Amino acid sequence: NESFLAGYGAAQAVPGPLFTFAAFLGASMNTAPSGWIGGIVCLLAIFAPSFLLVVGSMPFWERLRRNTGIQAALAGINAAVVGLLLAALYQPVWTSAIFQPQDFGLALVALVALMFWKLPPWLVVLGSGAAGWLLSVAL
Repeated sequence: NESFLAGYGAAQAVPGPLFTFAAFLGASMNTAPSGWIGGIVCLLAIFAPSFLLVVGSMPFWERLRRNTGIQAALAGINAAVVGLLLAALYQPVWTSAIFQPQDFGLALVALVALMFWKLPPWLVVLGSGAAGWLLSVAL
């Protein structure tokens, strides 16, 4: 669980965090394949489905785009994805990182820094790490 959270946090600081995190998980697996090969396998596994879906739908894209049934299905899929992302935020990130009101405050400041102040993610990660350390020393 700690390795998962460390990789997740590090992946958020670089471009393409989902692909970076997939490669990290593949490389850090305890079962074969692991290391470089595991990282490459997981990277391909997370990239291939969307690539194949785009390539497969290209010949039909114009017809699909105008279909109201498809538009409604995509709206539902988008809502489901938001729900999955919220679930992933709660478990394991929220349950293993937010213990006190100070933790919540730090997470809120990081969110504001990213969304409203438009600070680069790497800077927010470094600043949050430093602020978390200061909170642990001061409290």
